[in-house]
Amino acid sequence: MALNLLGVGHFHPPNEISNSFLESLDIGTNDDWIMERVGIRSRRTTLPLDYILETRNCDTREAPRVAEISNADLGARAARMAIERAGISASDIGLVIGGTCAPDTVSPAESCNVSRLLEIESPSLDVNSACTSFLAGMRVVSMMREDALPDYVLVVAMESMTSTVDYSDRRAAVLWGDAGFAAVLSPRHTGRAQIVDTFLESSPAGADKVTVDRQGYFEQEGRTVQMFAIKKTSMCLNRIKALQEDSGRPLHFIGHQANLRMLETVCKRCGIDDEYHHANVDLFGNTGAASSGTVLSQNWDKWREGDDVSVVGVGSGLTWSSYLARFGESENS
Repeated sequence: MALNLLGVGHFHPPNEISNSFLESLDIGTNDDWIMERVGIRSRRTTLPLDYILETRNCDTREAPRVAEISNADLGARAARMAIERAGISASDIGLVIGGTCAPDTVSPAESCNVSRLLEIESPSLDVNSACTSFLAGMRVVSMMREDALPDYVLVVAMESMTSTVDYSDRRAAVLWGDAGFAAVLSPRHTGRAQIVDTFLESSPAGADKVTVDRQGYFEQEGRTVQMFAIKKTSMCLNRIKALQEDSGRPLHFIGHQANLRMLETVCKRCGIDDEYHHANVDLFGNTGAASSGTVLSQNWDKWREGDDVSVVGVGSGLTWSSYLARFGESENS
């Protein structure tokens, strides 16, 4: 089943972790080191900067307590933008699907926390697939029977990943930022774009390569994960290129915002020119399941009828996923 995309929204908290701030932590890093390896200039966090500076987030149990914006509120703020862009009200939403790498609560589902903030009285559940959670949520919705779905579905990703970072570890400290992303989908009401393809695969043999233990820190095998991300992102992008190559439509690319150098390698491998590559990782860091979606949302007013936008995600699991947003077409047109 194809889905209509009616509106998207994003939110980044105001507190900025710049490269100069990371230098002030005295963890053996500087702007040149960071830019050479990952191409990230700044990130946003829900945490007070003084808290990071004073404690290095030495106790992850404390992070949600001191956060100035809750994880669910990241999603709710993005959702309000998506709902407004869709031209509906929160009361029209008939199903909420959430996903996150770092929920504030294991129970209830983070989607229920979002629905409470938005005063939505509808079924709410999480589809959790780490950094591919949003794409996995779309895949699940696309496999449902059309007659079983409500008119409007809200899919939301919210990430307070900075709460999982050990700020004495430069490898993790340079990567992560916090953000929320949301989209309003419909199986029957038309929108600006149509989701014409969703894809999701996993290889659980690599489940130990990227982990966040409960109330623990983010850990990964950096080199292994980067090679995996390049390989699977290239595979997903080439798969979409093959699907739409006879359409005559320009293909734009938004990848998982893990790091800019990884994305540049993918573009080189897959022949994506700079004008068709869209990213925000340099300014906001890796925002997990929200990452690629925030780029789609920040460019929402720039997309034109005839644009095809390939969105790809990779993450813990190990998992890789993609979808194609086709602007100017809908299932009911």
